[in-house]
Parts: sequence; C-alpha cells; structure tokens
Amino acid sequence: VKQEPEAYSFDDLLKDGKTDWTGVRNFQARNNLREMRIGDKVLFYHSVSEKSVVGLAEVSREEFTDPTDEKWIAVEIKPVEKFEKTVSLEQIKKVKTLENIALIKQSRLSVMPLTKNEFETILKMSEPSAVAGG
Repeated sequence: VKQEPEAYSFDDLLKDGKTDWTGVRNFQARNNLREMRIGDKVLFYHSVSEKSVVGLAEVSREEFTDPTDEKWIAVEIKPVEKFEKTVSLEQIKKVKTLENIALIKQSRLSVMPLTKNEFETILKMSEPSAVAGG
C-alpha cells in the first residue's frame, strides 16, 4: 500500500495500532483490496516525499464498506515492523526481478499486488545487512 507520509505515515500506524485503509477510489486498487485476506503481509510505501518502503503491516480485517464512501471498500491493517533500513524506489528500480512491479509500471496505483518472490526480494533488501541495489 502507498501513502504520502504527510497524510498518514507508518509512524502514525504504529501509534494507532491499526487503521482502516480507506479512501481508495480506483477500480484496480479496489480489486486489489478485495483480494487481501486476514494475515496477508503488506509492504507500506511512503510516496511523494520519501519514495521508500518503510515498514511491514498485516491485514487484520478483510473487505468491508468504506466508512468515507459506502460505494467503495476498505480493509484494516495493523503494523508488524518498522524497517531499520528503508528500501528506496531507486534501489527497487535497480533490481532486474522487480522491473515489472506496479510500483514502477503503474506508479499512481495506491494498492498493488506483488508476487511472493517480489515481496521477499523487497523484504530482504530491508535487512540491515543487505547491499544497496540488491
């Protein structure tokens, strides 16, 4: 999931303990929300000012009516871990196996799926011992 940190940051999620992921107004992103299941891991990306994956969250409630607009849906997520080492968009772009992810190909999409391999690659890049650029 992507969010501008000035609007709602991973630190906000840590402080709140959970949040409803509301305000999604794109059909493709909505369909991606629909696919989320309790326990699914979620990479939290700070867009615009930071352009980095900053933490790991988890789906804690599946699809429900978005309280900000009943024509749309939301999910609830809770924090799992704030990354000691963030993973920048620049680093992601340098990794061949990540060249086709939606973060690069559909950069305006706010909720996007990753394959297991893509997810694990980014997660590994967040480890303090990982080499920049993968």
